[in-house]
Amino acid sequence: MPRSNDSLSNRLYRFVAGDAGPWRIVNIDTVVGDPLPAAVRVRVEEETSASASNTRWVLRGVTSNERYVTRTEKQKLVARQEGLGRGTATCAALIPIRKSDAWWSLPQDKRRRIFETRSRHIGIGLDYLPAIARRLHHCRDLASDEPFDFLTWFEFAPDDESLFNELVARLRATEEWKYVEREVDIRLSRADL
Repeated sequence: MPRSNDSLSNRLYRFVAGDAGPWRIVNIDTVVGDPLPAAVRVRVEEETSASASNTRWVLRGVTSNERYVTRTEKQKLVARQEGLGRGTATCAALIPIRKSDAWWSLPQDKRRRIFETRSRHIGIGLDYLPAIARRLHHCRDLASDEPFDFLTWFEFAPDDESLFNELVARLRATEEWKYVEREVDIRLSRADL
């Protein structure tokens, strides 16, 4: 049965960077590829919100099914992860990533082997649950001009920032990351603190 536009709109998000928003940008680090323009704040909105004004950039993504996860891995993730919006999670990171054409030209089974069998992406992520919460947004299928393939939003407590740094360092050292051609690491803190 096809999804209605209403159910899709509930999964569409945008990350709006400008002068307003509940998340203060602490740092924007271009890991590889083109940078994003500097901004002061970020707000995360459902796509149905009013159009963004006075912005430096807007990134869009849709939540979807986990495409490279087995049933067993999904069960482990669900059992260990906590949701976003926890009161103690006053730090966040938005990491937009675009992978190369070489990655997308690989068949699904080969991408899965690189993603988990050889790079252990899910296994590494499990090592940091429940301290770090995350939500993945897919961009690739929204429009041909989306600048990134994925937007990952992470939230964690200040005391867990070193764990988060360890997590991203381990992921960036894997075979999978050889296929990343653009990555920006945006660190944030709740602006009301």
